[in-house]
Amino acid sequence: MCVGMGLAYLGAFAAPEPHHLPVAVVGSGAEAKVFAQTVKDKAGDALDVRTVDTRATAIDQLKTRKIDGAYVLGDRAPELIVASAGSDTTVSVVEKIFTPVAAQQGEPLKVTDVAPPVSDDPTGQGLFFLLVAVSIGSYASVAVLGGAGAALRTRTRALLVAGVSGVVGLIGAAFAGPVFHLAHTGLWGLWGMAWVYSAGILLIGVGLHTFLKRWTTLAVMVLFVMLNFTSSGGVFRPELQNGFFGSLHAFWNGAGFVEGARSLLYFEHYDLGRYVWTLVAWLAVGAVVFAVAAVAGHRQERALAAAAPVEDMGVKDVEDEEEVEEELEEAVGV
Repeated sequence: MCVGMGLAYLGAFAAPEPHHLPVAVVGSGAEAKVFAQTVKDKAGDALDVRTVDTRATAIDQLKTRKIDGAYVLGDRAPELIVASAGSDTTVSVVEKIFTPVAAQQGEPLKVTDVAPPVSDDPTGQGLFFLLVAVSIGSYASVAVLGGAGAALRTRTRALLVAGVSGVVGLIGAAFAGPVFHLAHTGLWGLWGMAWVYSAGILLIGVGLHTFLKRWTTLAVMVLFVMLNFTSSGGVFRPELQNGFFGSLHAFWNGAGFVEGARSLLYFEHYDLGRYVWTLVAWLAVGAVVFAVAAVAGHRQERALAAAAPVEDMGVKDVEDEEEVEEELEEAVGV
């Protein structure tokens, strides 16, 4: 876990730098095109620079998350338009890029934020820490439902997964709403996404437990902490990360939750369906893993019942109970 966490977190967060960060130069005519090409030549692969004719077009592209910043040329002081709810760290990088550009023109840079986060979450990173809370509640529950709940019928375990994930999602919604006021609107939608997200983790984790036993804790940590938090875009979006974590952002479930929450709360539901389908896809994968594990578990139980002597059953039960207790202690320790 130490090696994995070090590689994941330091690999994802230690040296952020822009890679093809999409920005726009607002202006018409040859002047805007020359200026955009000059910025592109100096930035190299760090920026993808385009031109748009009007300020309104730039704002529309910011709100549909096609660009991360727009530099407005004109007779007045230069202006940089951003949408900080999409990523505060990305906005900081865009400002660092264009502030010297404005200084060369002898004017201070005016920054206009067209999609700021709520005042209770000024950096916009509250949604990332909400992801952390919901994820921990989910993978910690895997040890209980996978270990202590192993003796229950498959249908009962499935109902428990649905119920526990719903409660975890409800706790997350409470944090986001009445407790810390991260979400001023769309709270029920946020709860629904948290429920689907949590259920996907629980189904995968409980299913894997049939095959991995006490190693399930490590496997779930790798999937839903080491790779998940680092690729979610909650701290750095993929344009500021290396290719590995940036590529995971396109389909990992944590990214689906964080970006879906941003779309729901700040960007007028733009692309919300895609992020919800990401969560549903992980839920479907979890359902398949759970079903395969249920079939394998039934076969294993029948084989053990046919092979095990009656007098050894008491010893086996004690060993199984000790293993479950050790696994629960391990999960709580994590």
